[in-house]
Amino acid sequence: MYQTILSDTNFYRYLLKLDEDLAAEARRKGCACGGRLHSARYGRKPRGVPEQLQEDYSHRYSFCCAQDGCRKRTTPPSFRFLLRRVYVSVVVVLVTALRHGTTPARVAKLRETVGVSRRTLERWRRWWVEEFTETAFWRSARGRLAVPVEKSTLPLSLLECFQKATGHEKTMDLLRFILPLTSASVIQET
Repeated sequence: MYQTILSDTNFYRYLLKLDEDLAAEARRKGCACGGRLHSARYGRKPRGVPEQLQEDYSHRYSFCCAQDGCRKRTTPPSFRFLLRRVYVSVVVVLVTALRHGTTPARVAKLRETVGVSRRTLERWRRWWVEEFTETAFWRSARGRLAVPVEKSTLPLSLLECFQKATGHEKTMDLLRFILPLTSASVIQET
């Protein structure tokens, strides 16, 4: 169910559109000091993106305050990027989730499809189980979930707690849920 999302260019385009909307909203709000925000997007070389969307995913929206003396950077949350991770967020989520309950052959095929090494996959797994579960975000957000989440099978158990019919919908719910973790600007506000 989730494997098809990794090659669905329309899904990746939808994530781009959502990021554009988040960037427009951040720019409209302006800086906390009241100053206007200028574009200060920065380049990315993301992995795991379908070839035809590499250019669209080659930057992260960010802004810099135009007010003299402030120049504070504002980076809105992102559906495409999970902080400084090289692989796009949907790959980090789904490849790690698909590691649970799959055969070794399927895991190998998944790694071949998106180019994730075993070491990287293990690092993501440790992040979900050890670091993610220790964040202030998770400690407060997990109480809002209707179904308990099994720590040892994160992020699959988190994906499965969203009560939607399709893998696309569950994936979107999870990406929306972790949105506060996608930007240092947002993390500092919470």
